[in-house]
Amino acid sequence: MAIQYDDGDNPFDFDHRYLGPYYTEDHKAWRATLRTFVDQEIMPHVDTWDEAGEFPRELYKKAAEIGLLGIGYPEEYGGTPVDDEFFQLITAEEMSRLSAGGINASLLVHNIGLPPILAIGSDKMKTRVAPAVLAGEKIHALAITEPSGGSDVANIKTKAVLEGDHYVVNGSKMFITGGMRADYYTVAVRTGGDGRGGISLLLIERNMPGFTRTLLKKQGWWASDTAALYFDDVKVPKENLIGEENNGFIGIMTNFNNERLWMAASSNGLARVCMEDAIAWARARYTFGKRLADHQVIRHKIAEMARKINATQAYLEQCALRVQAGEKPVADLSLLKVQSTLTMEYCAREAMQILGGAGYMRGCRVERIYREVRVMAIGGGSEEIMRDLVARQMGI
Repeated sequence: MAIQYDDGDNPFDFDHRYLGPYYTEDHKAWRATLRTFVDQEIMPHVDTWDEAGEFPRELYKKAAEIGLLGIGYPEEYGGTPVDDEFFQLITAEEMSRLSAGGINASLLVHNIGLPPILAIGSDKMKTRVAPAVLAGEKIHALAITEPSGGSDVANIKTKAVLEGDHYVVNGSKMFITGGMRADYYTVAVRTGGDGRGGISLLLIERNMPGFTRTLLKKQGWWASDTAALYFDDVKVPKENLIGEENNGFIGIMTNFNNERLWMAASSNGLARVCMEDAIAWARARYTFGKRLADHQVIRHKIAEMARKINATQAYLEQCALRVQAGEKPVADLSLLKVQSTLTMEYCAREAMQILGGAGYMRGCRVERIYREVRVMAIGGGSEEIMRDLVARQMGI
């Protein structure tokens, strides 16, 4: 549902972003390039793809052509090496305008599947896998969560036993983004004893015998091919070990800080979409003889949305600066993720109230965001896990 001003202007013509003093002309150029790509190649199809539960595989190659898949990755593998977290923030914000988290999650799923290989994998593996993924020719997913638990990574149960030149893998994974389409899977397995010291990472490929997948239906992220994965005596070549045996937990942890920063930027971007659509609707809608925007209760709702979004944006940018400087601010990134998803939840609720029945209709961006709040609050570390992690970091 396209929400327009009463004068017919596009709701994206106004911009209520708070931006710190960290954005350069290069940042602005990337935002303009990405916005054009989103507006032309994705936005016209969002409702159709969301209802269909998938998007064309060709979109990966189109995204690669403009540099979306390769931004931040080494040039030797076909990426665009930028040591600047603000390019990632801009990417997350612009992709959030789709209001369809499933498209974002599956199109950019390599951002969680590929980094462990680049961090601890062999040069041979990097050369074999990364170029095809960054070119949009192959899809790379991450498989950690299991039916018995998600956030408790140290206690995964999927087992891999070395037998000669192969690992034999048995077990299952659950809620895996990109799980149906992926060609490569970075899979956490237990090769040793209990706890994090017994975990390894294996590169498992889609056509390996004994490896099957089942599509899962979800409340939101409809266009994402989320799946359950099953491993039944899957033989994985020894050279597909990522890094050292029983040292895979390090590879997993390298993902978390960037994933949480990305999710925070996306959540705050989605919150901003809710606010902007609420503003556009309040300006166009008339009740009791005046614009909805002229009712004080509505104006205050919008002002409160802006307050929360701007505060979260400032925190987001400070965390990005620290990560860019080489810090690992685990506690602040955890708090930031909680802050951003609570802001998203608040703005989705208030925007729905302002739009009323129109906001409840399928095809409305607010409706889609409203039902995707929970996956953002749970994925990448639930609010409860994040708060407990913060307490531990504080020495409590």
